[in-house]
Order: sequence, then structure tokens, then C-alpha cells
Amino acid sequence: MAKPKRARKKDPPAAPRPPTRRLLPMDLQVGDRIVAKTGEWEVVARPFTTAAGKNAHVRVRQVGQRQFTDLKSWGAQERISVRRAPGERG
Repeated sequence: MAKPKRARKKDPPAAPRPPTRRLLPMDLQVGDRIVAKTGEWEVVARPFTTAAGKNAHVRVRQVGQRQFTDLKSWGAQERISVRRAPGERG
């Protein structure tokens, strides 16, 4: 006689997180959060380009430290990981 199959344990549901997207630096908007190796950064100013549009820069601040701001730079065609709040366009 065959044994009945055991039910597998299911993992507990993970907390919902805002979706992560891959955008060009010039598509960033104020309030977007950039996911980087050094932590999570929030965009505080519109992006701008230099070197005839080949480099893109944006002013950001670290999510945990509101006083500290930094200027992040990428190649204009690089895609970066961004989290947007639910309900925002783009």
C-alpha cells in the first residue's frame, strides 16, 4: 500500500516592497530611491548632463542620513535600479 504524500512547508509571505525598475539616469524624478551597493539613496534634485550629454549626474541623499548629500554620476546610457512609490507614474 502506498504512503500518502507529505505536505511541504510553505515559506511565510514576504513583506510587500515597492517594485524595482531599471531606468536611464535622465528618467529619474525627485523622490525616486536608487538601490546601490552602498545603500539606498533618495533623489533630491533633477538630473543633469555634462560632456555633451554623455555623462549624467544627480544629487542624492542617503535614506538614513538626511543631512548628508552626494552627487552620483553615470554614463548617460547606463541603466540603474530605482524604486518608485506605489501610484507614481513612469
